[in-house]
Amino acid sequence: MARPSPQAPANRSGEAGDAVLRALYEKHGSALMRFAARRLGGDWHRAEDVFQEAAIRAWQHAAQLEPGADALRPWLFAVVRNLLIDGHRVRRSRPPEADDESLRRMPVPDGVDHTLTTRVVVEAMRDLAPFQREVLLHMYYMGRSVSQTAQVLGVPPGTVKSRTHYAMRALRAGLSSRGL
Repeated sequence: MARPSPQAPANRSGEAGDAVLRALYEKHGSALMRFAARRLGGDWHRAEDVFQEAAIRAWQHAAQLEPGADALRPWLFAVVRNLLIDGHRVRRSRPPEADDESLRRMPVPDGVDHTLTTRVVVEAMRDLAPFQREVLLHMYYMGRSVSQTAQVLGVPPGTVKSRTHYAMRALRAGLSSRGL
C-alpha cells in the first residue's frame, strides 16, 4: 500500500478521496479497464463493475494513498487482480447463471394443463353412478374418514369401503380412456 506523504495532514478523508479518485480515473482508468477486460475475456461490462469496485476500495483507503505517488498504480492493479480472482472463485462455487436464451426456452406454467385436467376429471366423475360419486366426494373432496362418511350417508363402514374401491376403479378406467 502506498504510504501517506509526510507533509499530508493526518485526516484528509474528504479531499484525499477526491484526489485519489481523480488520479484513478485520469491517470490509471483506461489501463485498469483494459487489464480487467483482458482478464475477463473481453467482457467490458464486468470489467466496468470490477473497476468501480476498485474505485470504491481506493476511496476507502484514500487516507493511506498518495494520488501522485508511483506506488498508487501497482496498488490499484493488485486490487483489480484480487477482485478478478475473487469473482472467479465465486462463479466457480455457484452453479452457472442461466443466459437469456435458456430462459426464453423455459416453459412457464400458465394453468392450461390444470384446467384441462380438471375438466377431464369432472367428465369422468359424471360417468360414475351417483352413489359412487357421492362416496368419493365425501372421502376425497371433503376429507372425511370412513366412519364419518358412513355416518353421514347412513350406511355401514364396509359399504363405504366397497363403494370407494369400485368408484376409484371406475374413475381410473374413465380417466385412462380419456388419456390420463
